[in-house]
Amino acid sequence: MKVFHQDLKHLLIIDIETVACAARHEELPESIKPFWEKRAKIYAEETPNPKDAFQKHASLHAEFAKIVSIGVGFFYLNEQQELGLRVKSISNDDEKQLLQDLKDLLEKRLKSQKRLVAHNGREFDYPFLCRRLLIHGLGLPAIFQNLRNKPWDNPHLDTMEMWRFGDRKNYTSLRLLAHLFGLPPYQDHIDGSMVSDIYHHDKDLMRISAYCRNDVITTAQIYLCMQNLPIINEDNIIELSA
Repeated sequence: MKVFHQDLKHLLIIDIETVACAARHEELPESIKPFWEKRAKIYAEETPNPKDAFQKHASLHAEFAKIVSIGVGFFYLNEQQELGLRVKSISNDDEKQLLQDLKDLLEKRLKSQKRLVAHNGREFDYPFLCRRLLIHGLGLPAIFQNLRNKPWDNPHLDTMEMWRFGDRKNYTSLRLLAHLFGLPPYQDHIDGSMVSDIYHHDKDLMRISAYCRNDVITTAQIYLCMQNLPIINEDNIIELSA
């Protein structure tokens, strides 16, 4: 498969799952509550109470949230020269250790130059990762260094932007694109808006980790669809242990 050697082998599919830094607004340190009240004003029309806004939206803001699961995927060719995907998710309540594990993976195991692929990655996954890495004093791995460049100099790919074709008026979810392209539906009927509650109230990090892997698989399949390439057979999707 000629296209594999030219493009796909250089791609790293990535997805992150984020949760609010506290289960409830009342559990926030007093020192940071005024900052959230200022940030919550962007939701004032929809959710005027900052406490309610925290429950609904804090997980989207790197200053008031943390990453609990990171999924990564790599394309490969099997012995029959069929395209496959190796995917894994690393999850941890200790965000600093989780990010250190990701940094080790990116710096020590990826010898060739990689390009990232994520859905809404340029507005969410990539900057969120960079901000949390810096907050923990870990520094940015080389693959993230160019994210400080102008947007048109950013080499990393975003399937949502690819779908927009320059039209920036709307957001198209990963699941909607999966439905449009006829991809298999998720077995677990959760979405990103539920992750924080599943983490804080259900204490089910394994469920979040599985959801993260599914997002990586779906992003990879959608990327192939956008290249007008056949999707990967389920038998050629290998889920690796963390």
